[in-house]
Amino acid sequence: MRFPLLCAAVAMLSACSTVDAVKESLLTPGPQPGTPGFVTGFLGGVAADEPRAAIAGREVLSSGGNAADAMVAMALTESVTLPSRAGLGGGGACMAYWPSIKAPGVGSPEAVMFLPLAPSVPGHGDRPAAVPMMARGLYLLHARYGSQQFESLVAPAEQIARFGVPASRALVKDLAVAAGPLMADPGARAVFAPDGKPLTEGQTLRQPDLGATLAQLRLSGVGEMYQGGLAHKIADVSPLIGGPIAYGDIRGALPKLMKPLVGTYGNDRVAFLPPPADGGLATMAAFEVLARNPNDLAGASARALSAAARFRAGGISADAILGDKNLPAAGLPALPASTSLVAMDRDGNVVACSLTMDNLFGAGRILPGTGILAAASPAAVPAPLLSASVAWNEHIHSFRAAVAGSGQQAAPAAVASTMIDTLRSGRPMGERLAPEPGRANMAACAEYLPGNNRLCAWANDPRANGLALGAN
Repeated sequence: MRFPLLCAAVAMLSACSTVDAVKESLLTPGPQPGTPGFVTGFLGGVAADEPRAAIAGREVLSSGGNAADAMVAMALTESVTLPSRAGLGGGGACMAYWPSIKAPGVGSPEAVMFLPLAPSVPGHGDRPAAVPMMARGLYLLHARYGSQQFESLVAPAEQIARFGVPASRALVKDLAVAAGPLMADPGARAVFAPDGKPLTEGQTLRQPDLGATLAQLRLSGVGEMYQGGLAHKIADVSPLIGGPIAYGDIRGALPKLMKPLVGTYGNDRVAFLPPPADGGLATMAAFEVLARNPNDLAGASARALSAAARFRAGGISADAILGDKNLPAAGLPALPASTSLVAMDRDGNVVACSLTMDNLFGAGRILPGTGILAAASPAAVPAPLLSASVAWNEHIHSFRAAVAGSGQQAAPAAVASTMIDTLRSGRPMGERLAPEPGRANMAACAEYLPGNNRLCAWANDPRANGLALGAN
């Protein structure tokens, strides 16, 4: 059958349109699909605690990728540029909302959960390692929502790991805090103090072993790290750095899709990360206080910690805690560091993530021959309060705001106060900064998206060392 006749057939109309579109794009001067600059005008926006990660996310949006694509690139970039708080050895949790999908059952936000796990066999020494979760978590996010090829999103992080990237202020500040125990590990010392002294801002950070591992993920897929040769290698070398991490633990480590905790504010619905990311429960508890009295930051912070402490004591559900108006005052021990990222695309699709190594620089040791900095086992350290939230209007199926935060005990209050201020004022970050030491990254559209994109904005805390980028 001749090709013109195929194009005339009704069943082939969409295929012919695709062929024509590809031909037209190839003949049109300028950036092609998948290259930065392909999309002009409104892109959406990104915000991250480390500038190079934000740049990577914006480039993905500019190339035609969506918010999930941008988040994958941002998180993998931070595994190279901010390994103190995010890495292949760690994990996290994300809130995703996708108004561009009109399929039944996909009209509400959902949580992608990939928290670092404790190995089945207790580790030895003072800093046992966790089962790595981030690569599988990002792959689940991408499989659910991504549009570009996953391997293309790995490549930028691979390149800067192989050839080097200037050490950011955010990383250098973390190095100043953790340099002592970190330099006790030969692998970490070779990366973070190549000349015998911790890296300074702007000095080149090179991680060739990590670049080789990222290349394996790009060429062989994420499964290589969980059931292939790389998984066996991690299991084999893990006893050297405080393991063991059994191959069975790695193979069986699976991320999950979960329904979030959901509240209401005016005409909008607001979703929070669900347990076991109990920072979401703490954030919702703080948000409910601020919804009644926006000025009661102290009360919101106190209730957030009380809610998390009560949940960690066990024997009670999140709903029961939120319904208890007389929670006793309680605190938490010193909590691990985390980092936050937000990505919003031109269609109003959004992802807000909180990532962690369960300690600053995790276990402080690199898995030999992989470049992967091991996260600290949750069996040895208290869990971080991972905090992220998305606001949307379920009647018009549109995005309103997304916030993710960090700052140990203050992370929930940071997200709650930033979200409430944004919903009240219509401006990113509202009129005040999050309570110390909380930090937040966010994106918002005052008149929703899809809708009037001229009133969309993105921002991060001016006290931090990150970056927010986009284009209107």
